[in-house]
Amino acid sequence: MVQKKSTAPSGRGRPRAYDPQVALQQATDRFWTSGYSGTSLDDIGAATGMNKPSLYAAFGGKHALYLMALDGYWQRVLAAIREVLADDSRPLDEALMRAYEGQLSFYIPDDGPPRGCFAVGTATAEAVGDAEIRALLADGLSALDADLEARFRRAREAGELIADADPAALAVLASAMLHTIAIRARAGVPRAELREMARKAVAAICG
Repeated sequence: MVQKKSTAPSGRGRPRAYDPQVALQQATDRFWTSGYSGTSLDDIGAATGMNKPSLYAAFGGKHALYLMALDGYWQRVLAAIREVLADDSRPLDEALMRAYEGQLSFYIPDDGPPRGCFAVGTATAEAVGDAEIRALLADGLSALDADLEARFRRAREAGELIADADPAALAVLASAMLHTIAIRARAGVPRAELREMARKAVAAICG
């Protein structure tokens, strides 16, 4: 007797019970709070609702997951800053101030405690002993400097800066100011005080 072939689908696994992007953001938030070394895979599992085998299958473990979190953070930060700096219809000082205020929303979220910059707060502690983290940190900083330098260069060409202004030096100053704001945000300095600090820095940088 010939048996009928089953028409039921075969070889299908159970659907994932999580969204990888949501899980990545949850892991990022955990790293942001506790740092890389202070966050265990169990902590990430508790934050994401995923067990260790699922975490390894989806992300490759804690280190790979952190690298994804850091890379994703840089992508979001740089995209936000580039969008503001790309609009040359705004005066230079207004563009810079908008960039600072945009980053303050990352550093001091409306729905949680102050946390500063993810890269500054977590990657700098690990960069000395971890070449991959160091490379991602350096690449992000270099990209930020390059975006700022390009905006200062266009501002000089448009006459918003003096003719002998140094766009590269101004970019480093503007970037450094952003980093100190991030550190102070993590230390609990109020948003209004940090915004005023940014305003004074913009006035000094733009001359």
